[in-house]
Amino acid sequence: MANFNDANIIIQEVSARDGLQNEPQILSVYQRIQIIDALSRAGLSRIQIGAFVNPRLVPQMADSDLVWSGLDRNKKDIRYTVLILNDRGMETALNLKVEHIEIYVSASETHSLKNSHMEMKKALDNAAGIVRRAGQAGMSITAGIMCAFGCYYEGPIHSDIVCAMVSRLLDAGATEIGLADTTGVAKPEEVKSMISQVGKLAPLEMIGLHLHDTRGCGLQNVEAGLDSGIRKFDSSVGGIGGCPFIPGATGNVPTEKVVELAERLGFKTFIDLGKLRIAESIIRSFLDSSNY
Repeated sequence: MANFNDANIIIQEVSARDGLQNEPQILSVYQRIQIIDALSRAGLSRIQIGAFVNPRLVPQMADSDLVWSGLDRNKKDIRYTVLILNDRGMETALNLKVEHIEIYVSASETHSLKNSHMEMKKALDNAAGIVRRAGQAGMSITAGIMCAFGCYYEGPIHSDIVCAMVSRLLDAGATEIGLADTTGVAKPEEVKSMISQVGKLAPLEMIGLHLHDTRGCGLQNVEAGLDSGIRKFDSSVGGIGGCPFIPGATGNVPTEKVVELAERLGFKTFIDLGKLRIAESIIRSFLDSSNY
């Protein structure tokens, strides 16, 4: 493995969105703000705070606008982000002056229909339009591909499909590209191969990985990403999370494990593991409590 001793790793914490959306409990706005504040104290520079989506479909993300409004966002060293799926979510983001949004489309037709109720082409057209509009509003945009490494329903996904979608989103003005192993099926060699292909379209510093640990390969895939030059990763404290539209799609790679791996390999994360574990204990206490 190459020597990366002087490299910094950017970890985006997604437990307040991807983590909570797959839990049966619905936390209050106050509880979610407490979680995000605890994560910010741990030194995380990027935190995904929620999603502006239909609360009937994902009730765990209801009132994400109130979460956004209730946060102390004066910390200049933290980037708070919001996931959106459609024009309604974009309107909310514009009204609240959100500075960075994320939007994902699926490389699997079946998953796209289940996740967004849109065929892939329509979902991609929709995303490209939102990316253009966000760029015109001065936002930065992470545009990502779900099921980039394979699908629970459809099996392997050809890299040509992923690359075509990435190219369309880059042309629309995406400032970062996310590759998501939504169903947790990726293997390290597949991660390296996909990064090699997408890396021909965008510089590696623009590319991030969103990895799940469904089959126990999550940390191996993180290391494969590091070895391939990726320096941006999504993770979730305690490994909570998963896609509610895919059976058995268990949690994200645990943030604390990613930090431990990266630092063992000589990277710098600037994250306090002790405070991170405090944040995890807060999340666990809320999820284990019956007082909602």
